[in-house]
Amino acid sequence: MKIVRTISHDGSVVATACDALDMVSEIERIHGTSAVCTAALGRLAISASLMGIGLKNKEDTLTVRIAGGGPAGALIATADYMGNVKAYIENPIVEIPLNAKGKLDVGGAVGRDGTLSVVKDMGMGEPYSGQIPIVTGEIGDEIAQYFAMSEQIPTVCGVGVLVNPDLTVKAAGGYLIQLLPFADDACIDIIERNINSLPSVTAMLTQGYTAEAMAKAVLDGLEPDVMDDLESFYKCDCSRARVERALASLGADELNSMADEKEITEVCCHFCSNKYEFTAHELRALAAGRMVGNGKD
Repeated sequence: MKIVRTISHDGSVVATACDALDMVSEIERIHGTSAVCTAALGRLAISASLMGIGLKNKEDTLTVRIAGGGPAGALIATADYMGNVKAYIENPIVEIPLNAKGKLDVGGAVGRDGTLSVVKDMGMGEPYSGQIPIVTGEIGDEIAQYFAMSEQIPTVCGVGVLVNPDLTVKAAGGYLIQLLPFADDACIDIIERNINSLPSVTAMLTQGYTAEAMAKAVLDGLEPDVMDDLESFYKCDCSRARVERALASLGADELNSMADEKEITEVCCHFCSNKYEFTAHELRALAAGRMVGNGKD
């Protein structure tokens, strides 16, 4: 996934854009999502990736979760400071009619009765957490609303995923525009004109726009300069050691009960579908407080 971050010449507004075709294609491959779920989870993952670029330190992560009471259930995406992302959807196969515009009804799949939350873990004790009520269920709108309500940063978020009839991904990407406190009304007017005149994200991508071209197009008239140009990936950081620690947290009684039920217990990572097997002997060792491996990633 290609991500480019630009800044206006006067430094008052930053725009980050990406071409996320490879990343969303990987999401569809791993999770086996239906078309509307590919669009929903893809949009959330793109949003999290664009937000992750704003983190300052290598160890920083953020997790975006949206649960709107719709048939897709809860959706989660976690990103690091390089924009690498992993994502999960509770119900990956949802079939609902197209919306009034004849497009995939992401809002209907996500639902409109719930919350969007963002948790930033910056290694400083208690993570920062913000939460807002869902209004439309459309991912880009909810992300912009989150920044306005929880972080007081005027933001425009445009994200899109175009799915082929065979359920593969044709185009995916997005942009995140954020105004700094000293941005003036003239700057805001220019951005509004740009957003209203540009095609949708997926239309731009299918027309041949690159991530850099999108990032510059949304800041057209503000003399944008490129700040960052990087590659990001769908990247799960699960490991056997992490799964061991998660199992150990269940407690001795639960682990011994699991060991009694079957000789081999399989644990599957929600984010990448990797499977880890533990024998009854290994579960009993964990129950006794002994790590099966070395306890390190």
